[in-house]
Amino acid sequence: MADLDHNGHELKAGLRFPWVAPPAAGQTLEVAPGVLWLRMPLPFGLDHINLYLLRHGDGWVAVDSGLCTEQSRAVWEEVLGGVLEGRPLLALVCTHFHYDHSGLLGWLAERFRCPVYMTHAEYQAIHVAPPRSDEPDWAFHQFYRQAGLSEEDSTAFLPMIRQEHFRPTPPLAFRRLKEGGVLSIGGRRWQVVIGRGHSPEHACLYCAEDGLLISGDQVLPRITPTVGVGVTEPDGDPLRDWLESIERLGELPDSVLVLPAHERPFHGLHTRLGQLREHHRRHLDLALERCAQPCTAAELMVELFPRLKSRFDELMAIGETLAHINYLITERLLVREEQAGVHRYRRARPEDMLGELSSPF
Repeated sequence: MADLDHNGHELKAGLRFPWVAPPAAGQTLEVAPGVLWLRMPLPFGLDHINLYLLRHGDGWVAVDSGLCTEQSRAVWEEVLGGVLEGRPLLALVCTHFHYDHSGLLGWLAERFRCPVYMTHAEYQAIHVAPPRSDEPDWAFHQFYRQAGLSEEDSTAFLPMIRQEHFRPTPPLAFRRLKEGGVLSIGGRRWQVVIGRGHSPEHACLYCAEDGLLISGDQVLPRITPTVGVGVTEPDGDPLRDWLESIERLGELPDSVLVLPAHERPFHGLHTRLGQLREHHRRHLDLALERCAQPCTAAELMVELFPRLKSRFDELMAIGETLAHINYLITERLLVREEQAGVHRYRRARPEDMLGELSSPF
């Protein structure tokens, strides 16, 4: 039985959850006056995404759109004709390009002839489609080969990233969100707070007057947001970006009601940021310990993520492993060496400090 406070809020892992149960898929729940929490189904292990509907004049503003599937379209039809009482969507806000958030942006924007608000980097990213050809370019296989995976392993990733629901209907135009900008919606002022690392330029929305933070994927109450290195930027350092971003989020009041893209809204922002920070610090320490003996990213992956259940889990985990490796390389705590096209990583020694920080070759 869950621990409850005097208000009936669930207390769990240092966080406080005002709603013990989420709304059913396709249903809504009012979390603040004029702010509806919409639960949208997903066909994955993580079986839902939270969208937020903000009342504005004679219509609504939607934050994120759901995955590009017939099931998501059917839910939207039900919501538009039901709880929204046929009132139109006047604008769409997209926190970031990931396809469960952006999948139906173009479809909804076209239907309602309404503007889409998102950051520039996320708008660019949504137009970069996964490979469609039977044989992806050499860089794809090389990336996973260098990580210590076989061509058979990398080929097995292709059916997942080629699925139709990973192909959003992108909007034709957008209105740019910038750090510190303000959106006036339904009598509230929502300040744009940019986070990086999980995606290039993730937009959170913060209403200081009512203590609300629509956090997207940047802060989640139980799972850790994916922070991974991919084929397009193999030497990127997204974990550093993400850690710096949560430091900035920590400047917001701890009292805010966090409205995340997955699981339930919660109180305890600072506690959760500390938990997320500690999670990555533990992984960094474990990676450094394991690399006392040279190892590949694939070998390190099974140490950091010992309970992988599927190829999809492996796809996510290898990217996260490389994010921790690249962070430690930038800190000059690990050194990368190549043998027969495969990268191996070891702890840096004093003599390594005499060379350049990195080399393009």
